[in-house]
Amino acid sequence: MKKVLITGATGMVGQKLAKTCKELGWQVHYLSTSKFKLQSSIGKGFYWNPNTMEIDASCIDGVEIIFHLAGATVAKKWTKAYQQEILNSRVFSTRLLKALLSEHANEVKHVISASAIGIYTDSKTNYYEENSNEFSTNFLGKVVQAWEEEVAKLNHLRKVSMVRIGLVLDKNGGAFPKLVAPIKFGAGATFGDGSQWQSWIHINDLVRIFIFLAQNELGGVFNAVAPNPVTNKMMTQEIAQKLKRPLLLPGIPKFAMQLVLGEMHQLLYESQRVSSDKLIDRGFEFQYPQLSQALDELIK
Repeated sequence: MKKVLITGATGMVGQKLAKTCKELGWQVHYLSTSKFKLQSSIGKGFYWNPNTMEIDASCIDGVEIIFHLAGATVAKKWTKAYQQEILNSRVFSTRLLKALLSEHANEVKHVISASAIGIYTDSKTNYYEENSNEFSTNFLGKVVQAWEEEVAKLNHLRKVSMVRIGLVLDKNGGAFPKLVAPIKFGAGATFGDGSQWQSWIHINDLVRIFIFLAQNELGGVFNAVAPNPVTNKMMTQEIAQKLKRPLLLPGIPKFAMQLVLGEMHQLLYESQRVSSDKLIDRGFEFQYPQLSQALDELIK
């Protein structure tokens, strides 16, 4: 029986991953910054505080695989203070794991860390594979680069994988319910002209990718996106069609969302068309390769 440690286990992806690990018969340890969340159905909880470099070292007793998902959500207005929190939550937590693995005897063989396709430059023409070095210089791009640099420092300690995650579609959380709600009530619209690419993935496939990398002991960088990205306009129209709702409003101009969201509006208007060929070439099979299939499951 495998024993795994999950950081960020109380988040949307972390909860799903922990549940899947338990269904496989794996024993789950998880880290929490809240001592009140250490008793949970997720698994066996351990306290840590990356800001003060505190951690219960017994969290890695018998652990073979670490799934590192910790990081403050980016779906919140980016004040200067919160931008620092977004960065620190990823960098400091990774440094703390490195210190833990360096200073304490353990059986950890593989660290599989979340990352994001936000590392890639905004482009409507490029098709990004993992070996691309066209990295974004905006806030989110710099965060992901700093995050991956810290994760890469674990390479000399253990096998390391970095999973660059696209737009995660989950009926219960994240961006998807926010995309559906205005369309459902007749107020759906594209962002701008809707020509920006959105490289998406169904949450079930995302969790299966983490498990796939663990089971097959695959290291390196992997794009966690479905093999068929769509434009924002295509996604909006597809959702409206599934909901049987018309799209009557014009596209929302960028300046309007910039006034509302500030710098965070980048998430809505940037374009990254990203390849998942590397995963497919290694034998991964998507349950939801087409957006229509994913929406059929998400909109019931």
